Amino acid sequence: MEKTENNNIESIWEEYYDHLLMFILKKVPDKSTAEDILQDVFIKILSNIDSLIDSTKLKNWIFQITRNAIIDHYRKSKPSENISLFLDNEDIDANDDVTKEVGSWIFPFIITLPEKYKEALILSEINGMSQKEMADHLGISHAGAKSRVQRGRTMLKEKLTECCIFHADKYGNIMDYSHNPDDCDSCNN
Repeated sequence: MEKTENNNIESIWEEYYDHLLMFILKKVPDKSTAEDILQDVFIKILSNIDSLIDSTKLKNWIFQITRNAIIDHYRKSKPSENISLFLDNEDIDANDDVTKEVGSWIFPFIITLPEKYKEALILSEINGMSQKEMADHLGISHAGAKSRVQRGRTMLKEKLTECCIFHADKYGNIMDYSHNPDDCDSCNN
């Protein structure tokens, strides 16, 4: 991945201002508030542009900052409301290649886990079965099902972080990654 060249904030402003404002206005109907959020977004872009590793991911990076700024706005103003109501699935940029790529590794990693953890993650995470349903299906206690899922997730995370070094935003969203040169055969580099 190439390090981001010195991105010109003025050209980013010109290219994205209108589009970002419309994006924010879909979730924050007050134009004055939307403009304030957009100003905060550009301050964050300016402050963090040097941390962007791959300049080809600029658009995704900018929209992730914008989504996070909208979430922050609602956390401050309406902390008891469910923020996910304001950020539905259509807001997730279809070009989020990093998330799609990393997501495509999950199942191959799951099938390498010990049988009881593999089964728990397939039932809960892939098939969408609740932990209560999984407990009934497997004939184990609810606490046992919960424990298997948690342990399976931990093992999966360990396998993923052995393979790659992930760069996430403050909300845990994967923004970029780099392969661990010593042990990364599993993620099809």
